[in-house]
Amino acid sequence: MKVAIISGSVYGTAEEVARHAVNILKAAGFETLHNPRASLADVLAFEPQAFLAVTSTTGMGELPDNLQPLYSMIRDQLPAAWRGLPGAVIALGDASYGDTFCGGGEQMRELFSELGLREVQPMLRLDASETVTPEADAEPWLAELVSVLR
Repeated sequence: MKVAIISGSVYGTAEEVARHAVNILKAAGFETLHNPRASLADVLAFEPQAFLAVTSTTGMGELPDNLQPLYSMIRDQLPAAWRGLPGAVIALGDASYGDTFCGGGEQMRELFSELGLREVQPMLRLDASETVTPEADAEPWLAELVSVLR
């Protein structure tokens, strides 16, 4: 199965989690596409069979700047070929921001819903105020994702 990993990061933590997800998915036999600067054309050419979004949250619950262009391109085109594919989201944030905690992840969930992707497991919320090892904290969730996608 081909899994496109869409990621956005402010300080690099979400990119580290995304790279860790790549390693876990590849070790499980999945083919992955992860390029933080990927265009919609790159993702379409990969012909994904599943999606994973890994994003931090910035400002007042927004997506990081490096994810905004791809997010906008996908939202503008809403590729019909992706309807019904499995999707999942890992969101990074800081719970001290209250209502905007993991807002970037919520935006990706909404986009996935608009695309008609099937959310195959609940969004993982990683709280920067509680963890210093988000890659390790994501491992059990990623192991479950591998099982679900098989």
